Amino acid sequence: MLCPLCQHRHTALYHQDKRRHYFQCQRCQLVFADPATLLPAQAEKQIYDQHQNHPDDPGYRRFLNRLAEPLQARLNGPSVGLDFGCGPGPALAAMLTEAGHQVALYDPYYAPDRAPLRQQYDFVTCTEAIEHFYRPGREWGLLLSLLKPGGTLGLMTKLVRGPQAFAQWHYKNDPTHVSFFSRATFQYLAKQQGLQLEIVGGDVILLQKPA
Repeated sequence: MLCPLCQHRHTALYHQDKRRHYFQCQRCQLVFADPATLLPAQAEKQIYDQHQNHPDDPGYRRFLNRLAEPLQARLNGPSVGLDFGCGPGPALAAMLTEAGHQVALYDPYYAPDRAPLRQQYDFVTCTEAIEHFYRPGREWGLLLSLLKPGGTLGLMTKLVRGPQAFAQWHYKNDPTHVSFFSRATFQYLAKQQGLQLEIVGGDVILLQKPA
């Protein structure tokens, strides 16, 4: 079974429960769900439609500000960005627009126009979305291609912390969560692409592309 992120052939069983088996790549350390358990698109979207993430929800804005604040500290004034996987209520894009930035939107279900994917940006954000990627290697390459030289990629996702913690982890129980990254995975990706990596607060990942 190939790793869906780095295509390495050496993967091993990491965990199993009544729902799924999970495997780990021995090179990039990605943990991923058994591909046979991936949901069809219609079933996946039905779950996303149940999410209650409103742009005007103060609690949700506080949550997203954990990425927005450190990201903006790395931008040189008003910038142009893309919110990748923005969902039905693009709150982060609204927050960054209010702060003076221009933000385009892309989401395969809720903003499917691919025109924004044909240019490059000063920053790209992807919040609570990469864990949903069925083919994370393809999507990772796309995210990097969307960044201008010196641009910043801002991610939010919960990180794998080890087999024992994973066994008790509620995050894995969402059937749309299929790709689980760790600090080691991001260190591998950063080294491969020459990216500057910073992990803020445990689940905010900032990667800067070489200028």
